[in-house]
This record gives sequence, structure tokens and C-alpha cells, in this order.
Amino acid sequence: MNKAELKEFLDEKVLQYNNPKFIESDPIQIPHQFSLKEDIEIAGFLTAIIAWGNRKMIIKNATKMMKLLGNSPYDFVMNYKSNNSNYFDGFVHRTFNANDLKYFIIGLQHIYKNYGGLEKVFSKNSTAISTQPAIHKLKNIFFEKPHLQRTEKHISDPLKGSAAKRINMFLRWMVRNDNAGVDFGIWKTFSSSQLSCPLDVHSGNVARKLGLLARKQNDAKALAKLDTYLRKLDANDPVKYDFALFGLGVFERF
Repeated sequence: MNKAELKEFLDEKVLQYNNPKFIESDPIQIPHQFSLKEDIEIAGFLTAIIAWGNRKMIIKNATKMMKLLGNSPYDFVMNYKSNNSNYFDGFVHRTFNANDLKYFIIGLQHIYKNYGGLEKVFSKNSTAISTQPAIHKLKNIFFEKPHLQRTEKHISDPLKGSAAKRINMFLRWMVRNDNAGVDFGIWKTFSSSQLSCPLDVHSGNVARKLGLLARKQNDAKALAKLDTYLRKLDANDPVKYDFALFGLGVFERF
């Protein structure tokens, strides 16, 4: 396919998957249970953090997290007292355990009480063409409180070579607003044009088969290459093609 044909093909796939039916089998259904902006943000952030592995298990364990937070994540975060050290005992998703979840509540409380919330951290530290520096800054701020070293691995750092798939997915959820009913578009202080594709094994493999990406690793360098190409297809909303790449990989085994 030439560039025009490829764009037409991918645009069709975006329309196919970027609709409310997508929510039924995707972790984005967890923040869709809420209406308060801060509840959506926190539910989305925690869900995205554990979004690796089997999607049904991700949804199951994210639902467990919301129940532990009384299905009122913002209120829980703002009123959490860390002396209740056993509250999260028994929670685990792959390598993300109760100690990690406990600190993530502390880290979120720190961000909302001292930095004005997640949106402010991301918008303040993004550049005109990228949110990747903001992810790096978020990680630094997030871990300013005393914590176990192991917990840091659950937030990837693009400036250390990571594609940061889960945080980029979270940003897509919060920022994109195309009225299709999947992404929320509740963050207005920066735009979709700054976002990066959530690059994982599925989207990466499809991108390579379509000639969008040559690099074999799914890392920060590969993401930069993919971002460059996707911006040529749609400079205003390049990350919409995540729906096409992910859908082709997961649902169509492309």
C-alpha cells in the first residue's frame, strides 16, 4: 500500500474499533464507571498501571482495586491514612502487589494535595510536540515520598528508554475527545496532537507488518519513529491509530 492507501485502510479500522462496543472488553470500562473528573483520573491511572497481561484479569483486578477504594477513588485517596498498613493485604496483579498499591495511593495523594492533580503535572511538563518529558517528571514527583525501591518499576520512564505504553494509554484516555464515546477528553490543558501511541507487542507487530516501523524493540526509540509516521497521517490526532493497530493485532490477529 502507498501512503494514501495505508491512511485509508487505517482510518477505516479506527472507525471500526473506536466506538462504545470497544469498551465492553477493554480496561477503559473501569474509569467509565465514574462521572467525577478526579474519580475518572484515578480509576484510569490505577487501571492503566496494571494493564499488562490477560485483559480479563486486568479488568477483574482493577475492579477489585475500585472496591478496595470504596468505589470512590478520589475520596479514598484524599482521606487515606498510611498507618492502616494491612488494608490492601492479599491484592496482587502479576508483580503489582499490596505494598505497591499502598504506595500508589500515597503517591496519588501527594500529587493531588501538593501539585494540583495529575492533569496539572502532565500539562505543565509536556512540550508542544510530546508528553514524554511529562511522564518522566510525573515519575520523579510520584516517588518523592518514602517507598520501596521495587515499586518504581511500575511507572516506566521514556527518558530511560521505555515506550511507557501504559501511561501513554492513560493519557489517550484522558485527553482524546472525538465524541466516539471511548476516550474521555476531560483534560483540556493540552491536546491530542501531543500524545504518543501506546506501543506494545500487538501494536508494534502490526506497525512492522504495515511498514510503519522497522525497529525490532518496542522501546522509546521505536515509539519516536512510530509517532513521526502517525503524525504524517494525522498531525492533530495521531494516537487515534492506536485503535487500528491494537484492533488489528488483538481482534484480527493481523
